[in-house]
Formats: sequence, C-alpha cells, structure tokens
Amino acid sequence: MKKQIIHTDKAPQAIGPYSQGVKYNGFIYTSGQIPFSVEKNELVTTGIQDEVHQVMKNVIAILEEGGTTIDNVVKTTIFVKDLNDFNAVNEVYASYFNDTNFPARECVEVARLPRDVNVEISVIAIAD
Repeated sequence: MKKQIIHTDKAPQAIGPYSQGVKYNGFIYTSGQIPFSVEKNELVTTGIQDEVHQVMKNVIAILEEGGTTIDNVVKTTIFVKDLNDFNAVNEVYASYFNDTNFPARECVEVARLPRDVNVEISVIAIAD
C-alpha cells in the first residue's frame, strides 16, 4: 500500500519539510498543529482555550480532507508550554470528543514550540 499525502487549504501550510497529514495502511497521521487561523492569516493569541479551539479546528480540517472524522481519532499527543494550563486545555479538548470515545493520549510540557505558541496537537486516526 502506498502512502497518500494529505493537504488542505483549510489548515496551516507546512513551514518545513513535512506534510500536514499522511494516510497509510488504514490510518491518518497528522503533523502537529498550532493555533494558526488560516481565515485571519494570523496566530490565535487570545488565551489558551481559544488556542486549543483553533488547533482542534486545524486537526479536524486535515482529518476531513483525509476522509475521516474526529470520532475516529485513536491517539493524540499534546505539547504545552506551561503545564499549569492543563485543566484549561482539557476542558476544550474534551468538548471535541464523545464522553465514551476518548482517544489514548499524552500531554507534556515543553520548553518551546514553533512560533512560540502555547500548544501543539497531533493525532492518529482510523481512516474511513
């Protein structure tokens, strides 16, 4: 099976040598998404909850371009600049999933993220 590169204009364009997403062997793997609004052509910097909403919107756009939905996410990785934002991140993150359908995940604090954002999220999903 050949891998398929996923690209959409509804999520931020890659700023390096990587793809927004890759579909392979029944799964979609997204690259880490940051809170960049394609519509406004700017970073969302109005607080961690707004930033997580934008990140999830970007993730969903890539998943939809690959032919699947957020309901098929099996694993997420969340990077935060400040783990004190953990509860606020969780509140928004949880709103995107059915209460009985949470994916596996990790959430780690990191020293720095691309463009000095506060959060980055990547996912692995089952391709429809």
